[in-house]
Amino acid sequence: MKIVIADDHAIVRSGFSMILNFQDDMEVIGLAADGIEAYQMVAKHQPDVLLLDLSMPPGESGLIATGKIKEDFPETKILILTMHDDEEYLFHVLKNGASGYMLKNAPDEELLSAIRTIYNGGTYIHPKMATSLVREFFNKHSNSSQNDPFELLSKREIEVLPLIAKGYGNKEIAQKLYISVKTVEAHKAKIMEKLQLKSRPELVEYALKKKLLNF
Repeated sequence: MKIVIADDHAIVRSGFSMILNFQDDMEVIGLAADGIEAYQMVAKHQPDVLLLDLSMPPGESGLIATGKIKEDFPETKILILTMHDDEEYLFHVLKNGASGYMLKNAPDEELLSAIRTIYNGGTYIHPKMATSLVREFFNKHSNSSQNDPFELLSKREIEVLPLIAKGYGNKEIAQKLYISVKTVEAHKAKIMEKLQLKSRPELVEYALKKKLLNF
């Protein structure tokens, strides 16, 4: 299977490459330092699997890259690698199309198993996070009237929200996401409406609460 690795730390990319290239059924064909490079590598090589770090400052985050890559290259399976064992991150990346979520401090054997699982069409969730996923499923189905309004946001709105909270202007957001300024303004209005927010400070407070500024 052909694999691309995206992580902002060169030593991590190198270490994962050594582990994977040692396997008879795996080959690392591309490396990337942020979400933008990850997209470019996927577009160029059409890999079977993308190992994608969730947080890659100052470049584009793994969350945003996941949505873009799954939309344009649905055949590429995405395995999120992260240090965050927070359920909020798990729900975001799965909603954006990732096939797996595992912690970077997991054993090498778990990484290899996760890659083979998603390559064969399965989903891999780090055991520590599986309980959170099951709990969320039952909470939603037992009391749907109390669903988090965040679930109403589209993939693009989830991309726009943290950029607004970080202080980027409409033009800057438009350039980062390759959309028009009018489209940004429309997304911003929809976000405020869906989340029932009245001002930008409220939006920033909401983003902090949801830990979206880490993306």
